[in-house]
Amino acid sequence: MLEGVLARVVAAARRLRRFERRELAAFGRWIQHTGNLLHLTVLTAVPLIIGVVTLISNAVAELSFLLFPPLASGTYTLFADPEGRYASPWKFTVGLVVGACCGWAALALSAQVFADTAAISPVSAALSIFLTGATTWLLDVEEPAAFSTALLVLVTDDASPEAYVASVAAVGALVAVVFSVWRSRFYERRARYLYDTAQGDDHVLVPMRGDPEAAETTALFGATLAAAHDAGKVVLLGILDGDDAPDDPADEPVATRETAERLEATAGTVRTRLGVPCEVVVARGPPVQTTVGTAADANCDLVVTPYEERRGLLSPYVQGVFESRYDAVAFRSTTGRRRWKRVLVTVSRPGDVAHAMLDFAARLVGRSGSLSVCTCIDSEVERRRAESQLADLAETVDVDVETRVARSEVTAFIGANAGAYDLLVIGSSGDRSRASRLVSPPTFERLRDVDCDVAIVDRGRP
Repeated sequence: MLEGVLARVVAAARRLRRFERRELAAFGRWIQHTGNLLHLTVLTAVPLIIGVVTLISNAVAELSFLLFPPLASGTYTLFADPEGRYASPWKFTVGLVVGACCGWAALALSAQVFADTAAISPVSAALSIFLTGATTWLLDVEEPAAFSTALLVLVTDDASPEAYVASVAAVGALVAVVFSVWRSRFYERRARYLYDTAQGDDHVLVPMRGDPEAAETTALFGATLAAAHDAGKVVLLGILDGDDAPDDPADEPVATRETAERLEATAGTVRTRLGVPCEVVVARGPPVQTTVGTAADANCDLVVTPYEERRGLLSPYVQGVFESRYDAVAFRSTTGRRRWKRVLVTVSRPGDVAHAMLDFAARLVGRSGSLSVCTCIDSEVERRRAESQLADLAETVDVDVETRVARSEVTAFIGANAGAYDLLVIGSSGDRSRASRLVSPPTFERLRDVDCDVAIVDRGRP
C-alpha cells in the first residue's frame, strides 16, 4: 500500500514538473512579443522607480513630492516606447529641468510685473506653459512631462522653487541612468536573452528523404543555418522503414551500408563547402518516431526536412515533424540554388515564430546579403501599427533589414515579388487553431508556382 501511495506521489510530481515546463515555455514565447515585454517592463519598472524615489523623499526633506506626477508619466513614456521620439535620456532630464525653471521664472515674473496675488495665478499658469513650449522647442528638448513640472512649481507651498528644480534634476537624472542601462544592456540585446533560436537551433538534423538531389540541397540549407553559430553541427539521417526491409535478413547490413555510404558522400560535401561538423546516422523504424528519437539521441534542436506534400497538403511525415517538440523547417527547392543571399520573410503577427523566421533568414544572408521582412494589411489604418511591429522585429537581428508593409493579399504579394529573391520564408501556421486553418488555409498551401525556394518554419510544441 505504501508503495502505491509513493508511486502516486511520484507521478503527481512528474505531472507538476511537466506543467511547470509547459507554462515556463509558454511564458517565454509570450514575452518574445516586444509589446508584451514592454508592458511587463512598465508594470514592474515604473512602480519600482517611484517606490525608490518615495523612499528617498522620506529621508530628504527638500525633495518635493510634487515632482512625482511628471516623473511617473515621463518614466512611462521612456519605458513604453524605448525607440520612440521621446526616448532620449538626455532630453528627458533636460526637458524636466527646463520645465521647472520656466515655471519658476513665470512665477517670479507674474508676481513682480503683473502684481498678481491670486493663490494660483492664471497669468503664471499661462506664462509657464508658453515659456516651456518655446524653450523646449528652441533647445530641441521637447518632453511632454516638462509641462507638468512647469505647472507644479506654482503650487510648491512647502518647498522652495529652488529645491523643487534641484529635485527634478536629481531624480530625472536617476531615472535617465536606469533607463539607459536597461535599454543598452537588456532591451537592445533582448534577442540574446529571450529568443532561444538566437542561441540554439544550431544542432541540425536533416532527414535525407525523397529525391537525392533535393535532399542534398536541403542538407546544405540546414548546414548553412548551423554554420552561423560556432557550435553548429549537422546530422544526416537515413531512415529505413518497413517498406525498405530486404527479403533476406542477411541483406540488412548491405542496405544499411549503402545508405550510409550515400549519406557520407553528402556529409563530405557539407564539410567541404561550409566547414561544419557533419555526422551520419542510419536507423530503421517508423519515419516520424525515428526522426524525433534520433534528434533526441544526437542532441539536435532543429529538424530541417525536405518539403513533402500529399494531395495538395503537407505529407503526414512533415505534419508529424511539425507536431513534435522540436523546431522544424520544411525546405522546398525549386531552383536548385545552394546559396541564399536575397531572402524575403513574410510575417502575419509578431511573436516567437516571426523572430525565429527572421533569425534563420539573417543566418542565411550574413553581412553580404539582403534581407526583407514584409507584412500585408487590409486597410491604411493598420499601416502605422504594422510598421512599428516590423521595426521591433528588425531590431533583433544583426544584419540590415528592409521592412515592407503591403496593402495586398499575401499570396498576391508573394506572387508579384518572389522572383526578386532567392528564398521565401513563411510560417507553418502551427499557432493557429484547426478551425482557423480550415476557414483560411495556411499561406504555404496556397503557393504552388513560386519563382524561388521556400522555407516553412514551425516552432516546436513545448
